[in-house]
Amino acid sequence: MNQGEEGQRPAEVAVALEAALERNAREPVLLDLRGLSDATDWFLIASGDSDTHSRAIADNIVERMRESGFRAAGVEGKAGATWILLDYITLVIHVFLPRVRDYYELERLWGDAPALAVE
Repeated sequence: MNQGEEGQRPAEVAVALEAALERNAREPVLLDLRGLSDATDWFLIASGDSDTHSRAIADNIVERMRESGFRAAGVEGKAGATWILLDYITLVIHVFLPRVRDYYELERLWGDAPALAVE
């Protein structure tokens, strides 16, 4: 990640990404949807190895975001945990099981969006 890309990330994106990485989220991808979507500015897409792992990632994100003053407008999919969606209005977080992520291919669907490196 170069310095210019880092400077583009709002605080809530940085907190969510750090929280996902704290729980060893797999293959995180940050998509910059500004100018491409009226629904949100950012997608954070990651995978968990199991439903338990996906829930742990999502729970940590929600907790860390709350501690930082950000409240989710909606949380969907935690019961099944194959695709958990956390909606923070300007940031939407998707935590998938790998087979579900492969099926929906959000990164391909939003192929026009710049994907920012996650380290």
